[in-house]
Amino acid sequence: MAARAWQRMLSGRRLDLLDPSPLDVEIVDIAHGLARVARWNGQTRGDHAFSVAQHSLVVEAIFSRLHPDSTPSHRLMALLHDAPEYVIGDMISPFKAVVGGGYKEVEARLMRAIHLRHGLPPATPARVKTAIKKADAVAAFHEATRLAGFSVAEARKFFGEPKVPGDLLPLDPMPSPRAQAAFLARFAAIETEFSREAQ
Repeated sequence: MAARAWQRMLSGRRLDLLDPSPLDVEIVDIAHGLARVARWNGQTRGDHAFSVAQHSLVVEAIFSRLHPDSTPSHRLMALLHDAPEYVIGDMISPFKAVVGGGYKEVEARLMRAIHLRHGLPPATPARVKTAIKKADAVAAFHEATRLAGFSVAEARKFFGEPKVPGDLLPLDPMPSPRAQAAFLARFAAIETEFSREAQ
């Protein structure tokens, strides 16, 4: 049997994972996939998995709160910061460290294609990437303590002190269809602002 490196999407697209084309990236596929990928390997409280789609919404909300003057393009980068996981899954940090550079390379290629498809620069600018990582750490702290069984002290050790209170964030795990719809709605809202900005 011949080896293949592409993934067939429900939209009908075939995405080459080793050489992804922006033309084969569809936001509906991203939303569908992320809404069905579990954070924390599914080890979270609640009737539903806490999805990467919902995590992405939380990170974008934190980023926008910490940086109220950020541009629509930067908010879109925050929303899409984990978008490659719609095809490669959410590998937990300890395992990423074991796997090494191959995973990171595939992830970077996918991110480049996703960015180009949506009119963003191929790579996130360094200062924006740093700001998104800080928002991601705040999200991880609240997810860890509220959903994944971490103590506050343990979460502080790994993720630092959060700068945004958790009660302001949508942390109750959503069913996949709801997370998918919420992700698409937020994407559409930011994209509308982004289109105006580009005019």
